[in-house]
Order: sequence, then structure tokens, then C-alpha cells
Amino acid sequence: MTTKLMGTGVQRVEDQRFLRGLGRYADDVAVDPSTLHAAVLRSPHAHARIVDIDVADVLDVEGVHAVWTYDDLTGPMAEPLPLLIPHPMLTHGRTQYALAKDEVNYVGEAIAFVVADDRYVAEDAVGKIKVSYELLPPVVGIDAARAADRLVHDDVPGNVGARMEQNTGDVQAAMAAAPHRLTLDLTVERSACMPMEGRGTVARWDPDIDRLQVWSSTQTSTGVRAVVAVKLGLDLRQVDVITPDVGGGFGVKINHPWPEELLVPLAARTLGRTVKFTEDRREHFISTAHERGQVQYIEVGFDDDGRLLALDVKFWHDHGAYTPYGLIVPIITSTQLLGPYKPEVYRVVFESLYTNTVMVTPYRGAGRPQGCFAMERTMDAIAAELGKDRTEVRAVNFIQPDEFPFEQGLVFQDGRELTYDSGDYPASLEKIKALIGWDEFPAFRAEMAAEGRQVGIGLACYVEGTGVGPYEGAHVHVETSGKVKVATGLTTQGQGHATVFAQLVADELGCRFEDVEVVTGDTRRMPYAVGTFASRAAVMSGSAIHLAAKRAKEKALKIAAEALEASPDDLQIVDGVVSVKGSPGSSIDLGTVAVLSNPLRYAFDEASKAATQFTVGDPGKPPVAEDEEPGLEGTDFYSPERSTFASGMHAVIVETDPLTAEIRILKYAVVHDCGKLINPMIVEGQIHGGVAQGVGGALYERMVYDESGQLLNASFMDFLMPYVTEVPDGIDIDHLETPSPLNPLGIKGAGEAGVIPSAAVFASAIEDAESIPITAMPISPSELFHLRLTHAEETP
Repeated sequence: MTTKLMGTGVQRVEDQRFLRGLGRYADDVAVDPSTLHAAVLRSPHAHARIVDIDVADVLDVEGVHAVWTYDDLTGPMAEPLPLLIPHPMLTHGRTQYALAKDEVNYVGEAIAFVVADDRYVAEDAVGKIKVSYELLPPVVGIDAARAADRLVHDDVPGNVGARMEQNTGDVQAAMAAAPHRLTLDLTVERSACMPMEGRGTVARWDPDIDRLQVWSSTQTSTGVRAVVAVKLGLDLRQVDVITPDVGGGFGVKINHPWPEELLVPLAARTLGRTVKFTEDRREHFISTAHERGQVQYIEVGFDDDGRLLALDVKFWHDHGAYTPYGLIVPIITSTQLLGPYKPEVYRVVFESLYTNTVMVTPYRGAGRPQGCFAMERTMDAIAAELGKDRTEVRAVNFIQPDEFPFEQGLVFQDGRELTYDSGDYPASLEKIKALIGWDEFPAFRAEMAAEGRQVGIGLACYVEGTGVGPYEGAHVHVETSGKVKVATGLTTQGQGHATVFAQLVADELGCRFEDVEVVTGDTRRMPYAVGTFASRAAVMSGSAIHLAAKRAKEKALKIAAEALEASPDDLQIVDGVVSVKGSPGSSIDLGTVAVLSNPLRYAFDEASKAATQFTVGDPGKPPVAEDEEPGLEGTDFYSPERSTFASGMHAVIVETDPLTAEIRILKYAVVHDCGKLINPMIVEGQIHGGVAQGVGGALYERMVYDESGQLLNASFMDFLMPYVTEVPDGIDIDHLETPSPLNPLGIKGAGEAGVIPSAAVFASAIEDAESIPITAMPISPSELFHLRLTHAEETP
């Protein structure tokens, strides 16, 4: 038997194509030389009533083919965009229109859409559109939203889109009885993901067959397909959505449809020409989506050992001007906040608030970094109050290995009870302490102090709900050449899906890894799917691919058994060859089995001769059995009963400069448990990328609005991101594998783990270095410098 590939660090098969410049992104889609290009007029105001739009000067511009404003939209296109994830607590959900109707509610909102011969002409034409506005007072930031002396939407009282509460008991009574109590006021500021590739959409209408083809840089090709069909009044069968290579998603591309994903197909169908839209960088800043912004208030009661007796959390979530993605982000914050701990009583209340800023949808971590920040700052505060080691306080609150499955008594984002499936948090803690050198750190601190250097160490723990439903599917097809074609509707944005999915197929089917080709995100190949988000690709599509490969294998063994005159139970498939166990001379390759699986009337090549009606099977039997279909293939779907929960712990040692307050990373360590590993190298790559993104979120990246709702740093000159010089040179990583019982592979997700604890772990380390409470993230050197001054003034 060949060595199993699951658990092996197989080199990524995708990389050579990308490294050679052969990637094909939405902007590379060159359907025909007569392609038209689109540009969008966007609001320069955060809050204003549209009095008049004059497009007269545009229509005479040479090269302009069409201009749309809201008044040109009809039917479903004139209705608000979908509220994708309704929730009973989202009592005042609001979504925007494809083009603004009557009012704009953030800088960057789409107002008019121009299609021209090229982008230059389209942009010039956009500049000729005249819009008259009546300015309205904007609401910017959580404090202004809570004050509610002005409203984003006139019909939303207090700017409150939703209020939600969950509890596991009488928190007031438990708090009153606790020997110790603390309160914390915390803030996490707005940030956003910045994929290398922005949004892009290309569409072509074929009038001869009444069919629309759309290429979109999306995380959900099937979702885009469905909404395009509904909004344009087409049958699903009339719409194909193909996701080409995607240069990063990180959550922003799971929201759908963006206005352009509807307007481009509308224009293509109306004009009978291929139409393309490619977003520029400023558009991405001001018109896609942000995340993170929350204000948190925490009250905690605990005993002499630091055990959590009562935890009461209130937070206010800034969801921007609209709520297309519902309450997913604050729900995740409220439930994942608990991490690996088990407070005796927990209550959480949040309000999700409207502001005149860009809407909020999930960004890598999706509410978990905020929850982790709240919980881990609380743990550090308890340790400081009791004079205990921070690891001791965490250890006393851990869910123990023998307590799984563990029910937290809450409802998670998938509408299911929050039940952790597996884990071993004490073992993770011992591993992270060893990796970072926790027990040796006091000696290191003294050594650094002797040199006039100031260092601190931090720790943060987290749990991540992954593999959220409802389902994913897969199709595995063995061709007569012996090549294996695999399709799943879930999209890919660089995670290595073509490699890990091929590993799973090779293991289960018994073919060669090199013979497997994986296609993702193409509704022509797999029309039923959900999308890539919430660290779900390996769990969902991986499980579906495993099951589909199993079906194909069962069929292959059945067909080969007849050809070899053996029992299927006596057969094996190794490197694409079916043979009798213990008798390798009696064999047949998978390509030949594929030929035999499809009885033919006509021979069109040498291989097909073996599958014609006079050469296949017993003349007394039908060519295709009643319970089979022609072709050597298998299709299956995986739908979990609930999410599976990965976990991990990060630790960091930082140095803070006594003069400049610069923060330098000296050592970073990660322990991660995502169940059974498919490809350790790819998991570690995901962790490295997540840590880099987490460094940015903790120390650099924020969206800065002024009081009028103008985004002040909407460029890479002003929005700071870490360079390679700011990311740790080496990250020490160790894995723990506690298999999940919820799927056939025992796996959990890994994609978002690297970013979740970053704000918390850096806050812990900086506070340890400075002996100054760190209550807001991200933190810059200038902010740390001013914190020092304030602390010095307040300290007697």
C-alpha cells in the first residue's frame, strides 16, 4: 500500500502557476476585444439627501454607451439589496440599493454607473455627472450612535439595529456573592482587510442561448449566481458564475451582491456586450466593508483562586450604515468570548448600532478578536488583582479534557447550541509555556534590564468555531485517461485547496496524487454550494470530497470485480491500479475501469472499443445496473449537525523602547489544535499569514474617520500595514491534535486562527513591559508614549 497523504506536508501544486505569473484573476478575463468598461460615481458625503442627478453632459461624451441612476432601475433591481442573514433580534435591518435612492449614508455609496469604451472614458464621464445634495448631520463612531441626538435612518430609533442578550443564570446574584469583583472598559477600533486584489466583475450575455456568464472575485460563486438570477429575472440555469483566481478574500468578498455584481450583468445584458468592472484601491477603502469596531464594558466576579463565578459583558458594535450580513459578527463576539473557559454564570448583552460609515461584514477572525480581547484582558486583570501568575488563573478556569462535549448554554452563529466537540486546553498551555520560555522569562527580563532594555511577555487563549453549515458538496470523476477531476462549489483564495483536496482524493480513492485536478467556485461544475468563510473549507468541502471519492471507489471496485472475476472485498486500489490483494498480476487500471463504467454503442477510439455493447458484461444482464449510473464518478454532500471548535494559544515577548515607545517583537509562539492535520505545512502557512495580519491589527491598522464621516487614511500612504520588517522572522509553532467526532476526517478549521488572539496577546505583553493598563487596541508608539505621560501624571 502507498503511504497515506493525510498528515503529510505535500508541496502546494498551485504555486508554480502563480510564481510564473500565470494566475488569472477577474481583471485578466479577456472575453473579447470589444469589452466595455464601467466606472461608478460615489457619494462624497457621509449623509445627504439626493435632490437631483443631472447626467445630460455624459450622454454626449464620445465612447459612453450607457448611464444608470436609480431611476433607470426597474423590478427587483430597484428593490433594496438582500439582507443575507436575517435574525429575529435584528429588528431594524437595513440594506442599500444597487444605486442610491433618495439618500446616501456613507462616503463611497454608489450613485451612478457609467459604461464606456474604456475605463478612462468611463471615469471622465463620471466626473461630468452633476448631483445636488441636501446635507444631513452624520453619525460617526459608537459614542455618537449611542448618544442618538441624530439618526442614520429616520425610522430606526436610537440608531439601534439590534439588541441581543444571552445568559446562563442569575448573573447579578452570582456577582453579589463573589469574593472579588473587577470592571473593565475596553475599546477595539475599526479596521479592514486589504486583499491584494480588490473586487472585480466581468459579464457576458449570449443572446443565442439566453445565457449569462459572470466572472467575479468572490468567496461565494453560487450566492452571486442566485442573486443575479433573482435581480435580473433569469432562471438559475441561465446564469453561470465562475470564480477565477482570487487575490485574497479575508471575508470582505463573502458579502454579496456588491452593487457592481448586479450592475455589470445588467449592462452586459442590456448592451449585448461584455462589460468589466475592476475596483481601484481607494474604492476598496471607502465602499467595501470594515470590521472590528466595538466598545466593551466587563464586570467579573471571582474567588481567591481566580475562578470565574460571574461574568457580565455589555458591548456596543458599530455595524456601519447597513446590515447586509446581519448580526453574525457581534453574535460571534458574544459567544466566542468565552474561549476555553467555563464561567459559572455568564450574561452578555450587545447593541448593534448604525453609523454613517462603511458597512461591517466579517473580516478574518469575524468578531473573535474582539471577544478574545475582552476575555483575555479580563484574565490578566484577575491575575494582577490576586498577584497570581497569568497562566495559573487561566488553568483554573479551563474546560477539562474529560468534559467534552462541553455545552456553554448559548446559541452560536449557526443557530445551534454552543457545544465544544473536543480539545485539551491544559496540554496546549504546557506546550505554549515551553515554546515561549514562560518560566525562564523572569531571568531574561533581568538580563535585559541590566542592559537598559524593557521587555514584556504576553499570553492569549482562544477557541474558534469552524466548519459552520449548512453544507458543501463535491463531485469526483475518473476519466478514461485515469485522471481524476474533482469539483466543489466552494471558492478558493490562496488557501491551498487544490493540494489538500487532492491529498484527500488520493488517499480515499487510491489514485496517484499527481492525477488529481481540483476545480473550485465554478457553478458549471458544481452548482450547489455555500462559500468560503468561517474556516470551513477543509471541514465542509474536505468531508464532501472524501465522501464523494468513497462513492467513486465503491463503484470502481464493483466494476473491476466483474472484470477480474473477484469479490470487491478482495480488491485494492494503489496508485491508480485495481488489483487482487496478494496477487498484483491480476489487475486493471482506473482508466480502464472508467471505460467499462460507460457502456457505448459506438467506438470512437481504441479505449472505447472495450466499452461497446458487444464487449461489456454478461449478455443476460442490462449494461447498466438498476442502482447505478454510467460513468466512474461519485457525488456527495456533507452537512454537519453543528460547528466544530478549533483552539489555540499565542504567546509573545516584546521590547518597548524607553524613548520612542516603539514596539519590537522578540519572539512569537503558537500552539494550535485543528483536529487531524491534512497538510501541516499549509496549516503553518495559514498561521504565519494570520499572525502577520494580527500584528497589523494590533499595532498599525485602523480606519480613521473625521466628524463629518470622511475617511482620512484611504490609501496605503496613510493606512499603515506591517512590512516584512515588522512581522516576526520566525514563529515557533506546535500542534495538538484532538480529532473532532463530527466529521469523517476528524478535522477542524484553521484559516482564521492566526489572527484571533493578536490584539489580546500584544496588549498583555505591552502591559507587562510597561506596567500600564492597556485597554484599547490597536496601539501605536505615539499612543503608548501618551499613555506613559498620563500614567506618570496619575501616579503619586
